[in-house]
Amino acid sequence: MKKILEIISSARGAASNSTQLAHTITEKLKAQYPGSTVTQRNLVHKKYPHLEESHLTAFFTPPESETEAYRAAVQHSDEAIREVEEADILVIGVPVYNFGIPSALKAWIDHLVRAGKTFSYGADGPKGLLKDKKVYLAIASGGVFSEGPLKSIDFTEPHLKTVFGFIGLQDVTTFRVEGVSNPELRETALQKGLESVMV
Repeated sequence: MKKILEIISSARGAASNSTQLAHTITEKLKAQYPGSTVTQRNLVHKKYPHLEESHLTAFFTPPESETEAYRAAVQHSDEAIREVEEADILVIGVPVYNFGIPSALKAWIDHLVRAGKTFSYGADGPKGLLKDKKVYLAIASGGVFSEGPLKSIDFTEPHLKTVFGFIGLQDVTTFRVEGVSNPELRETALQKGLESVMV
């Protein structure tokens, strides 16, 4: 039995390939771990605000100086961190927009990666504070970035692995639906991606 947190970041709703891929991963995890619970966080429906001065000020405010304004500024960050801390497995749907991740996902990450909460600085440099969690990335893209001529501009997977590794989540597996804009691949791209899922 596992606690699964499924993150949806596509603006395409049910038509989203990354969302379908994430759902497939989640369903296979539920089959592997009967009795598991799933919390779904749709970052398009429930938006995390882009960081502003109030957030950054609050993040670095010592506990003894907390105010009502501080608590309001950190509520989204506290929520994101709590949901990840409570989960055993993260499944993250990631559409590739303009060679990167959606701004909704980036905003969530900016609230999740927080000094003193999910990472710390010490004499030996930064240390991730989140442990013993599995991460699955469900990446969907119009082009093929996992291999071939576009691999050198695959900024999505390396970026996410770096960010999650920084906060201690280093066990990351990626599944992809790719080539959906390629006339030669689009007919089979989704099915091929869904069938590749093994957990």
